[in-house]
Amino acid sequence: MDQTLGDGPTDLVMVPGFQNNIEIAWEEPNYARFLTRLASFSRLIFFDKRGTGLSDRVAEVPGLEVRMDDVRAVMDAAGSKRAALFGVSEGGTMCLLFAATYPERTAALALAGCSSRYAWAPDYPVGLPEKAFQDFATGPVDDAGRLQRLRLIAASMADDPAYRQWYGRFARGSATPTATAMIIRIVQETDARHILPAIHVPTLVMHSVNDPLVPAAQGRYIAERIPGAKFVELSGPDHVPWLRDSDRIVDEIAELITGRHIDAASDRVLATVLFTDIVGSTQKAAQLGDQRWRDLLSHHHATVRRDLKRFRGREIETAGDGFLASFDGPARAVQCARAISDDVRPLGIEVRAGLHTGECEVVGEKLGGIAVHIGARVASLAAPSEILVSSTVKDLVAGSGLTFADRGAHALKGVPGEWHLYAVA
Repeated sequence: MDQTLGDGPTDLVMVPGFQNNIEIAWEEPNYARFLTRLASFSRLIFFDKRGTGLSDRVAEVPGLEVRMDDVRAVMDAAGSKRAALFGVSEGGTMCLLFAATYPERTAALALAGCSSRYAWAPDYPVGLPEKAFQDFATGPVDDAGRLQRLRLIAASMADDPAYRQWYGRFARGSATPTATAMIIRIVQETDARHILPAIHVPTLVMHSVNDPLVPAAQGRYIAERIPGAKFVELSGPDHVPWLRDSDRIVDEIAELITGRHIDAASDRVLATVLFTDIVGSTQKAAQLGDQRWRDLLSHHHATVRRDLKRFRGREIETAGDGFLASFDGPARAVQCARAISDDVRPLGIEVRAGLHTGECEVVGEKLGGIAVHIGARVASLAAPSEILVSSTVKDLVAGSGLTFADRGAHALKGVPGEWHLYAVA
């Protein structure tokens, strides 16, 4: 469910956190003023994400890639070819992925109270502990529980009776307890840190040093790793952007999208690359003879191309019995690899596959760069009928329903460092 308001020269797509309802939002004066100010210099496109607010409820909340596709669908429905994105709270993660994947459709990126990874990890000490997610996902849904959440989200208004009453309606109209638990689980599992250097659009990161829900260090982490990003330190006590710091936030966004124009880099793009090749092709060719081998290859190629079309993959290169393809979403790439593996088996052959998501160089219709080399090296380590993925792919498909088996750390020939690999179950 979406709304469009304002007639400014630049489209601005606001991607809210999961607690949102585009109808109830207008009942709160601060929120209404915030939206009206954004629409005063833009054409504001404002929507409820799938399964929340006024959007239809779903049995299973989708992962990051599907929700990124929803941003594109909202833009298409509004007739927006290119827009600035404004991500709020966990809505920022899909904005990060969108900006890296579709730079030609992203005029600029603004983030408020966002993170590329929320959960603690040994190499990410600014992350939140397990208990923080459990408390938010499974806390009581009565007035006391809502007040507890309100003090994390909107501390400056937690003692205001009218705001507390509004927030009760707003929270109930945003997501069911079951949906909330699913969303928090996906938020906890998602790690988009790897894609930050691949974002090449003007970027503004705003975060309050007093944010009680998401530490400001997580916002700084984003700004330090996106080339040229601007970090604005806010001083209010609120996680949501429409309260104490709202004027500063609106002014910064206005300057971002009206004060300058920088075209997105057209020669680099985030993509998921898929490599496949037939296991034991040399022996198979010798066994069948030239003509029968050519016929088998023809059937194999037709099968792979059919599956690429089904999952929106783009064939980049075909060399002998191997394919290189790219995708604008990692979950689709994994699903395509599974389909290819299953669909060629009746032909009497097996394939191995490897996937990696990273920043690629665009050279005409081809892709190059270290991400492509990593994908090729990952594929070379796969066993017959096995699909291996890098940890980057695994981290980006949280919530997609895909499961993985840990294959440990590996050295990839010609690629620095160790790479943790996982097999698709």
